[in-house]
Amino acid sequence: MIHPTASPHKTPRSLILIVDDEPEILVALSDLLEGEFDIISTTSPHDALTLVRDHPEIAVIISDQRMPGMTGDVFLSQVQDKTDAKSILLTGYADLSVVITALNQGRIQFYVHKPWDSDGLKAMVRESASRFHTEKALFKERFLLQSTLSAAAFDIVFSDAEGRVIRHNKNRDFESDAADQPDSDREVLEETLYPAEERDAIIALRSEVVIRGKLEQCVPVTRDGVTNWLERTRIVLPWPRQADGVLLPPAQRWQASFERDVTERRGLEQRMRQDDKMRALGTLSGGIAHDFNNLLTAILGSLDLLHDMLPSEGEGDASVPQKLVENAIDSARKGATLTRSLLEFGRPKSPALQAVNVVRLIRNLRELLSQSLNRASDAAGETGKCALDLSHVAVRADDLCVQSDPEQLEMALLNLCINARDAMQNGGTVAIRVEEDISSPTADFVVISVCDEGHGMTPEIAARIFDPFFTTKKIGQGTGLGLSTIYRFVKRCGGDIKVKSAPGQGTCISLLLPKVPAQGAELASDMTAIPGETRQLKILLIDDEAPVRLVTEQFLRRSGHEVVSVADGEAGLACLLAGQRFDLAILDLMMPRMSGQECGNRLAEKQPDLKRLYISGYADAAHRPPHHQVLEKPFTRAMLDEAIASIIN
Repeated sequence: MIHPTASPHKTPRSLILIVDDEPEILVALSDLLEGEFDIISTTSPHDALTLVRDHPEIAVIISDQRMPGMTGDVFLSQVQDKTDAKSILLTGYADLSVVITALNQGRIQFYVHKPWDSDGLKAMVRESASRFHTEKALFKERFLLQSTLSAAAFDIVFSDAEGRVIRHNKNRDFESDAADQPDSDREVLEETLYPAEERDAIIALRSEVVIRGKLEQCVPVTRDGVTNWLERTRIVLPWPRQADGVLLPPAQRWQASFERDVTERRGLEQRMRQDDKMRALGTLSGGIAHDFNNLLTAILGSLDLLHDMLPSEGEGDASVPQKLVENAIDSARKGATLTRSLLEFGRPKSPALQAVNVVRLIRNLRELLSQSLNRASDAAGETGKCALDLSHVAVRADDLCVQSDPEQLEMALLNLCINARDAMQNGGTVAIRVEEDISSPTADFVVISVCDEGHGMTPEIAARIFDPFFTTKKIGQGTGLGLSTIYRFVKRCGGDIKVKSAPGQGTCISLLLPKVPAQGAELASDMTAIPGETRQLKILLIDDEAPVRLVTEQFLRRSGHEVVSVADGEAGLACLLAGQRFDLAILDLMMPRMSGQECGNRLAEKQPDLKRLYISGYADAAHRPPHHQVLEKPFTRAMLDEAIASIIN
């Protein structure tokens, strides 16, 4: 028994069509029914056919049997295909055989003898009208359900308590009429809609949801050799019910299953999580980089100065101290390299992006890449020889350009080749391929792939290779920052990176970079002018870190410059206010109270011809002074001399 929710709106009156050739019968029937129903009537069955066509909302047709020109059973037979209205036939005893035939053929629901019983006739009309509206509502609900099943972007299965399918949209052609679906599917068990290897899991889900009421899961499923992630939701429906409206126990109720492929969404979520990790690491690294690089500047500078003070080899017992100092310098430089790698995560989109001819860049890297692979061959012997395959690049037209930073792209390719080399302990071939990818709806990409013949990776390892500090190499052989840096670099270029790998089948890492027109493409950005000799300068040095200030001052004095060294911007301004003039000001960018850029601007107001060199332990693009050179910490004396010469000359 159905217990519908009460509608807040009044149920509309049903429309009744009365057809009888005797006007007094029409009047009598209208008087009987018009208090409860809306009435239209006619004495002509031919006119009635027109009324049926013009009034599809007619719920019940009451027709006399004996009418001139067309009998009632013939009239009702003709309107069967034109309306869903229910039919009642008025007849006399002599027409009983006609009535039986009409009932058997489904043309009428009731018949009424003349003269009729008023209460009985009204009951028949009510029943017929109610059935008309019920069938119309059921048809509407069925149409809406079928439309939903057809348009849904996921699989839906409704099943009864025994697991038999009631409705579903799996593997179905919705262009055909689905009206036969319930009969054809009624004896089909739900699990048979799935591949054999998944059926036990579906049966288990049916049992589990009875206990829990609702289940949600996201599971990997392999079909035809392809693994996709499926999101499954299953619920126990509040149906059937007992006669008094009370729900049956869950084990006796119907179930609904919803399943959709979320592989693409899951991949997007993983990339977003990866980006979040990079941003978090960038924030962390940016926060510590300034202090860390100041320490490294002081350490490296002090060691460099100490090394120059030691006697050269052959002058006493100097070889051991020299080696110790050189060892400390080498370790400090490695720390500086690690810091720079760490800082890659915190820097925003590079302002140095340009059109890079990727084919020429790779061809020019051939010798460097081959040398990096040969280092492994030297260590492993002939059995571990690694070869570089650029045959695919060689046949490419020299016109493919991408939006990138040429230096960082070179480093990314070198890093990928070294990783490929390390993955092939017994030797093999590292192949670089270049091809165009126009599958993206928003942009064209050039795909640069580095593929090896190594041991490959499991899906679990492949999912983590871009995590900062994650490495499968032995302790001391890798920092876990190489691929993370490449990932960040590719994202800053507006591209993407993909990995294809399986145990025993090697690894292929593809960089997808936006394709750009070939005009103005550069090969590399290392074509800087060679500075000439620098005369003796009077230099104002401003740095709040005393150890860094001491080392920088000693570097400058050893290069023959006159130096005035102060700890903050106010002291530097005081020097100019006191009448001193300088050839160059060297300013730390990040200082308390007054930043290096603010101080430099105020110094320029006092002495417009004053040249400025900024030094920084960490400064992103947004905080770098425009049109001024920035020397990154830690730096050596040679790097400082080169920067000064570049500015002065």
